[in-house]
Amino acid sequence: MPTLFEKAARLVMVRLGSNLPPPVTVAEDAERVARLLERCPLGGLVLFNGTLRDTPGVLAGLQARSRTPLLVATDMERGVGQQVRGATVFPHAMAFSRLGEEAEEAVEETARVAAREALACGIHITFAPVADVNLDPRNPIIATRAFGSDPETAARLAAAYVRGARAEGLLTTAKHFPGHGNTAADSHAELPVVRSDRATWARTDAVPFRAVLAAGVDLVMTAHVAYPALDPSGAPATASPRILCDLLRREMGFTGVVVTDSLLMGAIRARPDAVGAQAAALVRAGVDLLLDVPDAEAAVAGLVRAVEESTLPEARLDEACGRVERLRQQLVNRFGPDVFTHPPAAPVGSPDHRALADDVARRALTVLKASGPLPPETGGDGLLVVLLRPHTSHLDPPEAPLGTMVRTALPRAVYAELGPDARPAVFDRVMTEALAARRVVAALVVKPAAWHAFGLRPEQQRFVERLVARRPVDLVALGSPLPLESFPTAPVHACTYSDVEPSQRALVHFLREGFSSVPR
Repeated sequence: MPTLFEKAARLVMVRLGSNLPPPVTVAEDAERVARLLERCPLGGLVLFNGTLRDTPGVLAGLQARSRTPLLVATDMERGVGQQVRGATVFPHAMAFSRLGEEAEEAVEETARVAAREALACGIHITFAPVADVNLDPRNPIIATRAFGSDPETAARLAAAYVRGARAEGLLTTAKHFPGHGNTAADSHAELPVVRSDRATWARTDAVPFRAVLAAGVDLVMTAHVAYPALDPSGAPATASPRILCDLLRREMGFTGVVVTDSLLMGAIRARPDAVGAQAAALVRAGVDLLLDVPDAEAAVAGLVRAVEESTLPEARLDEACGRVERLRQQLVNRFGPDVFTHPPAAPVGSPDHRALADDVARRALTVLKASGPLPPETGGDGLLVVLLRPHTSHLDPPEAPLGTMVRTALPRAVYAELGPDARPAVFDRVMTEALAARRVVAALVVKPAAWHAFGLRPEQQRFVERLVARRPVDLVALGSPLPLESFPTAPVHACTYSDVEPSQRALVHFLREGFSSVPR
């Protein structure tokens, strides 16, 4: 029988690797996590910033050193390549909603591919699908991560993701319950509050969650969002027994694991001296698995202390442990007892998988408005393509892949990039080039990203406003279509609903082929 300390530790999942500054790779973080596991038999890891070369070996080594088989999870809404460089990256969820009657089949197929790649790397849980409905177009953190702004579409496609991933044996997570799509604030930075009433919630946000529960989703991730209509106390859903126990468990019938969103996020992060007390309060409220805690050992100590002081029933701890253990058993039942040390083999990042991502991206590109026919570009004579990137991370190359793609496919075109650090002189130079060009295509990257503002930077917004006022400009949104609304006089509005490399490639294909490349 596990001790109280061991049971408490099994409810804690810590990060391996990090994209937060200063970034740390999976390989660089391995020894720190190994030493932590020697002191504290944690339940699992959430993986960030890995590579295909290093990640499988690092995970195998940590599994060998862990007293308990580690459940390994990652954010892989866009495929495992989102966190393991070298694996396949797929477009954002909203791109799939543009595929019409073929959308469900595409979601299910890509989920199956992503699941096989993840399992081959030693990853067992996908923190996907996003089951939020993008009800507020200003939403800075959901946006294109959602399958759509229509509850039925979001429900249909989120359920398809669950079916596809589970068919391959990957454990799935619906997020962010009871919904993060009707917010205009980012819970990474502050606590959003949803003011809609319960009836509105039931016919909007609730619809996809009911669908994924029916599809057999294994985990539900909580939202660090307050819903006064669901819990008048104003507590975030992550800390609300009314939302987690009364609503999710009793009313909706969910029997799987409730996992928090990252506990490093600004909406809920505890003071260093309160990590243990918060851990106990969240488990008491109905959480089974504590994700990304600021201090794992303090969280475990807080759970143990709460049981010893009778402020947290040990039966509640046992209940949570039992649910988490069933996840491990599901993996053993599917793949055998050595699944944690010897993952199932499968191709990762293969040409076929990348071709599937390209196909989805190409079919998702949509022309929203065109004042006339768009002829194909045969060589790019007189064409200027300008990419506006509001922010970049350590994972981004100095120049976006779009630059090489344009120069390869349209060798006589000119490519320019206005990133977050572009100086006024660069804006002036690109403006001069744009006014002299035969045709200008401006590609706007506006996407949700943790701890980053949503939308173009002020200087980028002013640049596009000035350009559109002085000459015709074809605008393409590489992400959310929302910024296009600011430029109603532009003759062309198109959208890829994602900025991943396959979506950038779809844009170049569209320029080279014209209207003939857009699915009807």
